[in-house]
Amino acid sequence: MTPSITAPAPLLIGGELRPATGGGTFDVLNPATEEVLGAAADATAADVDAAVAAARTAFDTTDWSTDHAFRARCLRQLRDALRSHIEELRALTIAEVGAPHMFTTGPHLEGPVADLGWLADLAESYAWTEDLGESEIMGVRSHRTTRREAIGVVAAITPWNFPNQINLAKVGPALAAGCTVVLKPAPDTPLVAAAVARIAAEETDLPAGVLNVISSSDHGIGAQLTTDPRVDLVSFTGSTATGRTIMVSAAETLKKVFLELGGKSASVVLDDADLGTACFMTALNTCTHAGQGCALTTRLIVPREKYDEAIEAAKGAMASFAPTDPRDPGAFCGPVISAVQRERIEGYIELARQEGGTIEIGGDRPTGEGFERGFWVNPTLISGVDNSARVAQEEIFGPVLVIIPHDGDDDAIRIANDSPYGLSGAVWGTDPERVEKVVAGIRTGTLGVNGGQWYGADVPFGGYKQSGIGREMGREGFEEYLEVKAVATPA
Repeated sequence: MTPSITAPAPLLIGGELRPATGGGTFDVLNPATEEVLGAAADATAADVDAAVAAARTAFDTTDWSTDHAFRARCLRQLRDALRSHIEELRALTIAEVGAPHMFTTGPHLEGPVADLGWLADLAESYAWTEDLGESEIMGVRSHRTTRREAIGVVAAITPWNFPNQINLAKVGPALAAGCTVVLKPAPDTPLVAAAVARIAAEETDLPAGVLNVISSSDHGIGAQLTTDPRVDLVSFTGSTATGRTIMVSAAETLKKVFLELGGKSASVVLDDADLGTACFMTALNTCTHAGQGCALTTRLIVPREKYDEAIEAAKGAMASFAPTDPRDPGAFCGPVISAVQRERIEGYIELARQEGGTIEIGGDRPTGEGFERGFWVNPTLISGVDNSARVAQEEIFGPVLVIIPHDGDDDAIRIANDSPYGLSGAVWGTDPERVEKVVAGIRTGTLGVNGGQWYGADVPFGGYKQSGIGREMGREGFEEYLEVKAVATPA
């Protein structure tokens, strides 16, 4: 049964669940049916101001930032409370995000909830101080230490594609580090964030103002967070274009930014690889959650002499990932998030035709029972273009794979790196030395070799070049939320 919101999902500001100033709301659609799933509070500039003020007060006037054991306890409380509501959250995630059921048992829900426990452990075990020993400068002997301290108020601005994962990947380490947070989810997926806010407010000991959640249909609300001088760090996941805008806005107050941005990741197949497996796994990756993932491999780079064979292998794989009702336990490729996103994807498919490409499979919408409404796109394979084509250079964010030939290992590395992005990728081959050369040559933040999976709470995630600044998750992601202070005392 599709969940429904009988009352507008509230804001969480200063420990209180409340409507937006003026009572405004906006509707949220189910992307598989186009039905109104519920309504969310439509925050105003005054609400954002109040949320930042609450976060600032909580950071400046409580011992939240220094009581490491208390923070760890609150994170475990939040983990356990979310687990107690996991089936409600699962149903809501499937309905609001279009997330296939199977992925809610992993990175769409259960994985990031469990990761809160890893962060609690890290907060307890982390070396908050380091002894640098003694030194003498101009006759003065001193004992030096460094201290790591919470950076302050964090504005966390998140996208719609993996909202539970990204919301918790920002909120979790920020809280573990001792920061206070204002979370602003995407207008397409505010309900899952509001559900977490309600659970945090009602079932944990998080102090008032430590976690604030504001939803809004107005993208300008996020911009307000980036310019507010009371905000110390902006943690943003989304498009590279928006990331550039945030950097400009944040520069006014020289606030720190963490940016996890776009990708056009390459799956590089060497001539000694198992071609069928490489093509199947790359197609699977491209179709995951209807291709709505920044780290998905959407360029398949194969030996030129095996190009035709690879096309046929990839076509067969793409055909096996036809869109399905995301509530189905076996669903893999659900709907895309909105009509706007579907039109964007279809625009790129038409562009591929204009660029001389061939649509080997897909390129249209599924038909028949169950597809009369909703935002659906068939998995699509594009051949006949080189790496300079826009469909090979620009992030499409749909189940669209471009297949490109290469002329040897060095050429494959060149093509993989011929991109403004450097977020993820894959390498397929059997000769360890050749594989290592390609891994070392590709400038990207994460790589899977022969199907290896890098995702995990302890693994830093982020990109080179225009894929972002900084790392999320892992110890490195936790340390994004810390400042370093050096202290010297007489020896």
